[in-house]
Amino acid sequence: MKCNVGGTDRILRVIIGLIIIALGIYFESFLGFIGLIPVLTAVFRICPLYIPLRFSTCDTNTKD
Repeated sequence: MKCNVGGTDRILRVIIGLIIIALGIYFESFLGFIGLIPVLTAVFRICPLYIPLRFSTCDTNTKD
């Protein structure tokens, strides 16, 4: 699969994901697991929501 998550998008996803996970831990809520979604999409550089929308934040010179 082609990369569709660029550098700035990845950084924001990791930060937001970690904040959600930390809030889940702080409030002792299982909803903190939702924070794994943005973290994993940043790690794998693929966002399933971007695919049907034909959207990408990757640099056009990236060959991934």
